[in-house]
Amino acid sequence: MRLPNLNALRMFDAAARHLNFGRAAEELHLTQGAVAQQVRKLEADLGHKLFHRHARGLSLTDTGRSYHAPVGQALELVRDATAKLAPAVQQVTLSVPPSFASKWLVPRLPEFAAAHPGIDLRVVAEESLTDFKRDGIDIAIRQGSKPQESGLNSALLSLVDLVAVAKSDSALTQEEQPELADLAKQSLIQDGHRHWDLLLRREGLTATGRILQFNQTALAMDAALNGQGIALVPRIFLGGQPLDVLWQVPRLGDQGFYVLWPSAASRAKAVVNWLLSQ
Repeated sequence: MRLPNLNALRMFDAAARHLNFGRAAEELHLTQGAVAQQVRKLEADLGHKLFHRHARGLSLTDTGRSYHAPVGQALELVRDATAKLAPAVQQVTLSVPPSFASKWLVPRLPEFAAAHPGIDLRVVAEESLTDFKRDGIDIAIRQGSKPQESGLNSALLSLVDLVAVAKSDSALTQEEQPELADLAKQSLIQDGHRHWDLLLRREGLTATGRILQFNQTALAMDAALNGQGIALVPRIFLGGQPLDVLWQVPRLGDQGFYVLWPSAASRAKAVVNWLLSQ
């Protein structure tokens, strides 16, 4: 049997990692049809079915799974060997929550680029759990309690110090040192973490004003900037924002923004050090 086409193997590897032809096509900058066609041709050449096709994705057959392991390793060896020929630019993929990306990371990217011209930092905005190997992620930042996953390094970037904020110069900012009971009478804005609901329930209070609900912290902040009420947001998101802090929320244990990276990913270390220095 002659060796398969290298491009077909690359497409098979991407499809096997993503279990989705569309996402594999995005990674390879090809059309979904081109990837699916090459994988079908590879299956025909090998005489084996590599994937089960489902309405919403793929799953590997037993043959596909056993074939992908050495193919993926071989392609990684090729990538590593090629990278050693041109080590000047390293690509590092960083996965962060969307609101963290827009309110904290993006304003700092010019500084990172100036400090690390040899690193091509690619940012993926997502909140789902990350499979570092399958998704091609080098570093992730996630909000929550201290991670306990084995095989991962973790470091605290910042505790989630929540503050209640409103648009500067609005009527809401004129009261001095309001209490939670005072804030409960105003229009409140909360994100998918639903911190207002939790705080009010814990203190036995009920919101008498409306609660405007968004799924992202960045959207809740934008609503506050437009004078639509009081939002609860992490203090580290406030840099340069025309928002006034009305109230500091009691600390939520070890809730924080944590940097995660596989212990073997040495190329990520420079990015991790830069993140922690901020």
